[in-house]
Amino acid sequence: MVMVLRRSSLSLFLGFLLISLIAPRSIARFVVEKNSLRVTSPDKIKGTYDSAIGNFGIPQYGGSMAGAVVYPKDNKKGCKEFDGFGISFQSKPGALPTFVLVDRGDCFFALKVWNAQKAGASAVLVADDMEEPLITMDTPAEDVSSAQYIENITIPSALIEKSFSETLKKALSNGDMVNVNLDWREAVPHPDDRVEYELWTNSNDECGVKCDMLMEFVKDFRGAAQILEKGGYTQFTPHYITWYCPQAFTLSRQCKSQCINHGRYCAPDPEQDFSSGYDGKDVVLENLRQLCVFKVANETKKPWVWWDYVTDFQIRCPMKEKKYNKECADAVIKSLGLDGKKIDKCMGDANANSDNPVLKEEQDAQVGKGTRGDVTILPTLVVNNRQYRGKLEKGAVLKALCSGFEETTEPAVCLSGDVETNECLDNNGGCWQDKIANITACRDTFRGRVCECPLVDGVQFKGDGYKNCEVSGSGRCKINNGGCWHESRDGHTFSACLDVDGGKCQCPPGFKGDGVKSCVDVDECKERKACQCPACSCKDTWGSYECSCSGDLLYIRDHDTCISKSGTEVKSAWTVVWVIFIGLAMVAGGGYLVYKHKLRSYMDSEIRAIMAQYMPLDSQAEVPNHVHEERA
Repeated sequence: MVMVLRRSSLSLFLGFLLISLIAPRSIARFVVEKNSLRVTSPDKIKGTYDSAIGNFGIPQYGGSMAGAVVYPKDNKKGCKEFDGFGISFQSKPGALPTFVLVDRGDCFFALKVWNAQKAGASAVLVADDMEEPLITMDTPAEDVSSAQYIENITIPSALIEKSFSETLKKALSNGDMVNVNLDWREAVPHPDDRVEYELWTNSNDECGVKCDMLMEFVKDFRGAAQILEKGGYTQFTPHYITWYCPQAFTLSRQCKSQCINHGRYCAPDPEQDFSSGYDGKDVVLENLRQLCVFKVANETKKPWVWWDYVTDFQIRCPMKEKKYNKECADAVIKSLGLDGKKIDKCMGDANANSDNPVLKEEQDAQVGKGTRGDVTILPTLVVNNRQYRGKLEKGAVLKALCSGFEETTEPAVCLSGDVETNECLDNNGGCWQDKIANITACRDTFRGRVCECPLVDGVQFKGDGYKNCEVSGSGRCKINNGGCWHESRDGHTFSACLDVDGGKCQCPPGFKGDGVKSCVDVDECKERKACQCPACSCKDTWGSYECSCSGDLLYIRDHDTCISKSGTEVKSAWTVVWVIFIGLAMVAGGGYLVYKHKLRSYMDSEIRAIMAQYMPLDSQAEVPNHVHEERA
């Protein structure tokens, strides 16, 4: 039987197939992370109640917050801005902060919290609309319009059970002042002086808002993470989620493009387009590479290098620039001083019809154990085997980690108002550097470090900051002699750098060579290039020569001659001059006598010829007439 599918039906089929192919191995066991909500007044409802921490905003891990509950008369679900109803939750001076109670439904949880925050609320309690076990309020999956306000939510929020919310509403309607205390001090276990935490992440940088937030967090949190790890205060482990392809579809086009190891480890297509761009298997391979980077770095007792690699890979190898590949990854690995061969060996054969030990271990770790549920949300942060809930932001996450230390064992960073580390001190941050000139492209920042070609003594370097930086413009010779030969001896320094025409290397006068690696002294005396006058005595020196004169004479370097200090020329010099002068005089005199003789002879012959026409001489025959008469 031949099956014919229309275009719309085919798209629906492929979408269903993708969901089928990329399915977790087991049904997820989701654990809701809770904090304690304690009612302090009125007395009739005093007590402790559970609430589910929202997966956005900034929970006050390790601390608590007291406030007065308010239930708005209008806009009870908080889906619209409260300003439109003339409602403000701004606390008056000296009063408790306002905790706004809103009802669930009609819009995203995050939008309710955002609208309440803008109206002045300090925290938000969302009342469930049905009797059910508490759930985690998460951010919208791929809603671009919500990305801007989610990033700016800074207040904590929690979901409360319907029955408890009705109790609060009743007390408020009776005119009671309802005060509550949100307590996060026990939200994270704190058994000892070391915190163990893990981040479930992804190398895909084209998966939307959540990927952008994840990448921003990795860059921001790197410095703090490395301080804690280097001090032995924490033990960090990165993880990556993969799925498997059902046996019936392992030979399908979709499975082959999204999976490695014959369908055992898969990831969704980054662009959701099987015909173009990167495939899911490209993401799986990079995830595997990042796992192996961590393992190899951990073997060298430097597990924190993982943060450097992931950050640099995001910057240097983005999908948008078509650099998300092994070649770019290898360049980052090399710049960080990691063993690329060990990493390749760790990754194994992606085409083998067998399990990959590294990825198999990751799939097993996805299943929840103890108090930690299955990992089904990306990104997921787990602190002391308890899933973190809230905004993935440096300050909030640091508070969560610090709350995991046993009391009085917190590191100093947890007691300070800020966290800063100089990543450039470790392997130069993977940036370009000139060790001889002590110049580096690594620039330490609050968030981490950037590789940026520097400006040194007014001289600008240009390049990518990772592999090369070269001098641009004038002033090249100020920096390490422009890369040219230079040497100092006995207080004298010579350089082959010429800061002209963009700069070039040329040995200075008195030397010969290529100007880059070497310039060798020229022996002016031996090569008879100077100090050659009769009274001169030559002595070669490094880069020059010394010329002295005999007796009480003075050497004139420009003329290469010796003169007496009184100003009278040397006899030898005068002798040469007089010889030349006399020679010239004799030549001139001889020339004059020859000229005079020839002129006299010519004049005599002409006179005799003229006289012979009129009065012939006795001693010569008649001279014929030189004038020709015309013939008739």
